[in-house]
Amino acid sequence: MNIDLIMQNILNPPILFFFLGMLAIFFKSELSIPQPLPKFFSLFLLISIGLHGGYELSKSGFDLYVFKALLLAVFMAILVPIYSFFILKIKLDNYNAIAVAATYGSISAVTFITGITYLQTIGVEYGGYMIAAMTLMESPAIVIGLVFVALFTKKDSEEKKNTSWLEIFKEAFLNPSVFLLIGALIIGIVTGEKGWNSMEPLFGALFKGILAFFLLDMGLVAAKRIYELKKLGFFLIGFAIIMPIINASLAMSFAYFFDLSKGDAFLLSLLSGSASYIAVPAAMRLSVPEASPSIYLPLSLAVTFPFNISLGIPLYYYFINILWG
Repeated sequence: MNIDLIMQNILNPPILFFFLGMLAIFFKSELSIPQPLPKFFSLFLLISIGLHGGYELSKSGFDLYVFKALLLAVFMAILVPIYSFFILKIKLDNYNAIAVAATYGSISAVTFITGITYLQTIGVEYGGYMIAAMTLMESPAIVIGLVFVALFTKKDSEEKKNTSWLEIFKEAFLNPSVFLLIGALIIGIVTGEKGWNSMEPLFGALFKGILAFFLLDMGLVAAKRIYELKKLGFFLIGFAIIMPIINASLAMSFAYFFDLSKGDAFLLSLLSGSASYIAVPAAMRLSVPEASPSIYLPLSLAVTFPFNISLGIPLYYYFINILWG
């Protein structure tokens, strides 16, 4: 792989702020971000990508190509947690295998945002409908995880009977990040170019700056989780690096077969190779309390997330560039 691709990605200010956050923990600096602010940063980023995606979708319209891209996104979101579960069962009990599989079946919005920033930096175009693809990929893994709980765990029948499916589906489809993204996407579609132009000074021009703050906080959080990795062993740490590459490669193959554009194929691959650390962990805590957050959270946050935003992004783009030319 061309070293320039790696450096182009890593020497991006928001990515460097992520590593700065990690260094602050390693060197025991007292750097911290007051707790209400990270929530504001995530709200800002979700509104920004939703509005922009809606505006782009209003320009491109909904045709067979868009339908194909969205269908592929949903297919990957269903497929990944299923085969991940059976791989994880080699080393984990059913509860933890389900929770980790669901985590890797869902997606990371911040990884997606970083991927978009990378495409913008190298001047590769992508479709705004990929924002819709991202929102569609967030929830299926949660539902599949819950179906697997019913099929593969030894919860007694009374406990299964008391499972609140309403709460589960509410968590899957109405969790705050999905709700806000879909809402902002619809607002972007309805208001179109006029709406985006009026919001662009805030949600366009300040995007990278807020992303830098957000990634600084993510670096602080990820570094704190690194110490938990010692307990997990080589199999799971290897899974957290190799499985994203397998998932991204599979998505890349489908994208090539279905003739998606280079930018769309890259984003689909990146989404398929990412892992959730917000929506799915929240859902698993609610519905699979037997699974340990000390397994699925450090894997997604302290291994897969840093891998994807530093090496994964240029790696996936490198192979896409070879295939697409």
